[in-house]
Amino acid sequence: MKIEITDAVWLDERQQFSLAELADLSGLPEPELRQLIDYETLLPTDPGADEARFGAHCLVIARMACRLRNDFDLDSGGLALTLTLLERIRALEAQLRALRVLIPQQGKY
Repeated sequence: MKIEITDAVWLDERQQFSLAELADLSGLPEPELRQLIDYETLLPTDPGADEARFGAHCLVIARMACRLRNDFDLDSGGLALTLTLLERIRALEAQLRALRVLIPQQGKY
């Protein structure tokens, strides 16, 4: 039986992290995070700032990236593509839910 201990972080959507904090909390090293930034998978809250700061949603994405990298042995390009596709699926599912609310149900499927 394999027991895995996971750290939990209570997030406030207004919370911001430096690149070093993001690396520490996500499990991804800074060079891999920089590659995800280059692929525009992770975006700083203010791209023009001297020190990049990242919102709480970036921590969620970075942790997911770490799990994907570990589980599927993906490189940074594969991570960026996978994360982009997962975000697109999430957005499409949200649109579908919103449309289902607007369309009157004429019976079950």
